[in-house]
Amino acid sequence: MELYNGRPENTEGRLEREVRTYDFLDKLGLEYQRTDHEAANNMEACNEIDAVLGVIICKNLFLCNRQKTSFYLLMMPGDKKFKTKELSSQINSARLSFADPEDMLKYLDIEPGAVSIMGLMNDKDHAVQLLIDEDVLKDEYLGCHPCVCTSSLKLKTADVVEKYLPATGHDYITVHLLGED
Repeated sequence: MELYNGRPENTEGRLEREVRTYDFLDKLGLEYQRTDHEAANNMEACNEIDAVLGVIICKNLFLCNRQKTSFYLLMMPGDKKFKTKELSSQINSARLSFADPEDMLKYLDIEPGAVSIMGLMNDKDHAVQLLIDEDVLKDEYLGCHPCVCTSSLKLKTADVVEKYLPATGHDYITVHLLGED
């Protein structure tokens, strides 16, 4: 794996949703680094990607309430455990669960394994509420996928919060997750 600055020189063979991500970031004038890789199916592969980027890629979970009327994208450190009860009480939503892949595709134009904050650019109706664990906001950089699981990006956290999110029309709620057993 190599580390590159910005978008791939040649986008042939890449999915349209990935290229659209680079177009959006470039339009905003955001600097980012990128590495291409096989789909990471285990923590060892994730750790290799993190080492190349020099950042821990966020764990991104696409959640919904029981009635499927509220959808949430949760960004949290990759090494924290997720506890539904811990989050539910903070956002006043009972019975959170993982949303269906069909809803992920419908709202974020992302498939399982590639869930990312970058998908919010595709949520034109603002149906998804972003939740960010406070520890993610403490890091200078964050890692995420460009709407595909075969590339990963490193961006400044401040650029994501102050430039990317406003450009998508999304805000976020800061949550505090202990992630302990």
